[in-house]
Amino acid sequence: MNIFTKAIVSNSDMIKKYKACREKSEELGKIFIMKNNQADAVLFSISEYERVSTLIEYLESLSDLEVEDIMKTLPKEGIRKKYSIQELKKELAV
Repeated sequence: MNIFTKAIVSNSDMIKKYKACREKSEELGKIFIMKNNQADAVLFSISEYERVSTLIEYLESLSDLEVEDIMKTLPKEGIRKKYSIQELKKELAV
């Protein structure tokens, strides 16, 4: 998992500066909250949550075989491409 430095906030910053952290998540889509130098939680903007939630709901509707086929097309390392639902459906049709 790649985490951009700009998207990292400490647990204490989250507690002390919630509004600023929420605004940062709106700007970046999500922020990672660190506790003891370990990723502890993620704060999603509502738009990012809706995007991810839609994808999860779609994947849950697929059979295990269909999900395996999709997973084979995704990069294993490095910068990951973002896939829309339409792109995933297109991949399944091939």
